[in-house]
Amino acid sequence: MKKIIIIIIGMMLTFGMVSTVKAVTLDSLQLKARVGYNIGGTTPIPLPETIRSIDSYSLTPSFMVGFEAMLPLCQKWGIMAGLHFENKGMKASVTTKAYYMEVVKGDQRLEGLFTGHVEQKIKQWMLTIPVQATLQVSRKVMLKGGPYLSILLSKEFSGIASDGYLRQGDPTGIKILMGDKEGEWATYEFDDDMRSVQFGIGVGADWQVYKGLGVSADLNWGLTGVFPGDFKAVEQTLFPIYGTIGVFYKF
Repeated sequence: MKKIIIIIIGMMLTFGMVSTVKAVTLDSLQLKARVGYNIGGTTPIPLPETIRSIDSYSLTPSFMVGFEAMLPLCQKWGIMAGLHFENKGMKASVTTKAYYMEVVKGDQRLEGLFTGHVEQKIKQWMLTIPVQATLQVSRKVMLKGGPYLSILLSKEFSGIASDGYLRQGDPTGIKILMGDKEGEWATYEFDDDMRSVQFGIGVGADWQVYKGLGVSADLNWGLTGVFPGDFKAVEQTLFPIYGTIGVFYKF
């Protein structure tokens, strides 16, 4: 909750800066169209000891398209706001030991400590509103940073627990075996439990290469987990952390 309040205050202060700069007019607005590719994942920070190894990671189609308007406040500083339509997704598999999970096997809903192989798939489609301060460090290079808000339009969090066993309730609970074939493994799906709104901080750089065309690199770090704080079916808080490589055109 404190993180959300800090982000809201930061947005209010940023907008307040604009209202105090009387010399700035809307005629000085600079517009950019942008496309990019998101690379990253949804992960606990740091990785807990119950996750023994990351066995595989693969990218899913995670594109971003959007536009921004930048208002110069002085020769070097400005403020930029935008609207992005984007997808953030990943597929990963890990080996766990005594990792708390809630799963479904057949018609049974089970919870306890799982040791074995876990496959996970995450997909999130969203509208993101970044509000950033900008610094023009040279004629072609601009740095930027500030908060963002993402409104999720669709979401998926699902996976398989296999090739191991689950101790129901606690480490001495009933041992339930999980095989490595369909019908023997357990599944989980927490789509409806995910947050509908995410907050975070983004930083990046734009490099204008030729006339209005340029390339960009950004890092967006979620400050709120993908699940609410009272969600207990997954052991740790999972944060969305994604970098974006893109191109833009400045009108």
